[in-house]
Amino acid sequence: MSTRTVPYSAFLRGPSQVLPSLDSADVILERRDDEDLVLMRAERFEAGAASLRIAARALAIVARRNSSLAEDVLAEELPWLTWLPDTERPACVSELLNHLIAGADTGELLPFARALTAWRSTAVVWSDPELARELQGPFPGDGPEVPRPSESS
Repeated sequence: MSTRTVPYSAFLRGPSQVLPSLDSADVILERRDDEDLVLMRAERFEAGAASLRIAARALAIVARRNSSLAEDVLAEELPWLTWLPDTERPACVSELLNHLIAGADTGELLPFARALTAWRSTAVVWSDPELARELQGPFPGDGPEVPRPSESS
């Protein structure tokens, strides 16, 4: 499916000029002072949402039955996974899949996007051994362990 980009102000001045584009494309409404908006036919939106749910659940089934295959599949799409230590990769795959499945089911994909960004940033840190070593501590100013306060305080 193609997209067509239109200034938001042009849409406000003449929606009848923009709406026919929805027959063959989704429309991105560019706004100067805020995030862009997307207009699309409900049928296309529902098709995309249903497809995402099926793909997320299918990948989750693969991950449960063969975790190394799921890691390999995700590593092809997310090549930065190779920078994560072997001990971190399963946690990354599991967390991303859980967020993806929940997001596909609810339509709320921002937690998945945030987790993806966080894991990618973590992988970038691991790609630099010196930086990874520095960030594991100890840190200047680390003092003795402080006991947890009692509940009666």
